[in-house]
Order: sequence, then structure tokens, then C-alpha cells
Amino acid sequence: MRTRVAELLGVEFPICAFSHCRDVVAAVTNAGGFGVLGAVAHSPKRLETELSWIEEQTGGKPYGVDLLLPPKYVGAERGGIDATQVKELLPDEHRAFLEDLLARYDVPKPAEPPRAPLGGLNISPKGYEPLLDVAFAHDIRLVASALGPPPADLVDRAHSHDVLVAALAGTTAHARRHAAAGVDLIVAQGTEAGGHTGEVATMVLVPEVVDAVAPVPVLAAGGIARGRQIAAALALGAEGVWCGSVWLTTE
Repeated sequence: MRTRVAELLGVEFPICAFSHCRDVVAAVTNAGGFGVLGAVAHSPKRLETELSWIEEQTGGKPYGVDLLLPPKYVGAERGGIDATQVKELLPDEHRAFLEDLLARYDVPKPAEPPRAPLGGLNISPKGYEPLLDVAFAHDIRLVASALGPPPADLVDRAHSHDVLVAALAGTTAHARRHAAAGVDLIVAQGTEAGGHTGEVATMVLVPEVVDAVAPVPVLAAGGIARGRQIAAALALGAEGVWCGSVWLTTE
């Protein structure tokens, strides 16, 4: 388990725990893994509160932050995009699927908008730069880009703070673009993953990405929830794992 990723992150086990829940981030970090806080819908004030709490709970152990950092945008004002524009991009098939799902399982429509509405997602420089200011003011070890290769200025800024940069890839082509952007870690995320991902299965994707981006270390993601699956990921050439869905039902 003492892989290159474990050395880079400064942890005992190369198990990255992506979660929107600060308790999970702190618990996994304290157990010898590496917690990563999903903060795309956070305000700068909330992120400051969460990171301060995590650091109080973990006593200086390394942890990371995950944001949506796309290299290009649509809309005006430095690529800003609002909720209305996003909704207009959704295909009719997606809308029909969602309506059918809600009706089939008798899910009532909310009386009020959700706490973190679509318009609150920070996916433009105007939205995520204040979050990066907060993150780099704390003792984070890694910042992850969950949407495309990270912008060049972000990579330079992270490295100037001795912070590693990771990026998620659903195809080998994505992974090659991440490597060209200068990231330190690439997360090969198979279609078994619970979040936004591609159509290539984890067992197929991981060795392809490992071969394509060597010597950049790779984390395997997608359907990994037990020790046997971690062992399989290492056998495929990954140097650690990135888990998300497993924490949703973990006490």
C-alpha cells in the first residue's frame, strides 16, 4: 500500500475519499487515508468554515479540495454561466427521463428550491477563484479538477503553494489532456462511478490510462468499495483509489 501516491500525499493508505460531508473527510484522513471535500456548491464563507473545522479535527493531517475547474466556458463576463443557460442546454430526453423517474417513485416536487441550486455552482473563474483564494489560504495538500483539464494558471498557482493537482478522466483522451496540462495525479473514473463520468468500465479504463500517461501516477475510481477492489486496482497499474459512493452509506 506504500505507493508513490501515498508518498506524494503523505498518507499511510492511498485511499482518497471524495465527499461533500466534512465528517467523512475528517474521519478518513484521521484513519490514514486522504479526505477530499467536494466544494463546488460552497460559498467562500462556508468553505472557510468547513476547512477550518476539518483542520481542527485532523490536527494538520493532509487533505484536499475538489472543484469544477473547466478550461473553457460559455456565456459572458469571463465565461459566466447561469442556471437558465444550463437548463436550456439540457436535451428533451433528459427532461423526460427525470419527470418519469419522479413520477414512477412518487417523489414529490420540493416546495422550495434546493439549498444549493444549479445557479450556485461555481464553474466559471468568477465563481471558483474566490474559493481557490480560501483553499490556498489553508493547509491543503491537493486540489482536484472534476471537469476537464485544469487551467494553466491554476496548475502554476497550486505548485507555487506546494499543492498537488489532480484531474478526473473518463477516457484515455481526457487523461492525455490532463497529463499535457501538467497535473500531478490522474483519476481514471470508470462508468461504475456514481458521479459524472463516461461509458468505459473501470477495469478497461484504468490500465489504458496507466499506459497512456506514464509516468504520471493514476488513481482508479468507479465501483471501488472493498479491499479486494483496491487490490485489483493496484494490479491494473493504479497507485491508489478514489472512492465516492461508498461513503454515502458509511457511518
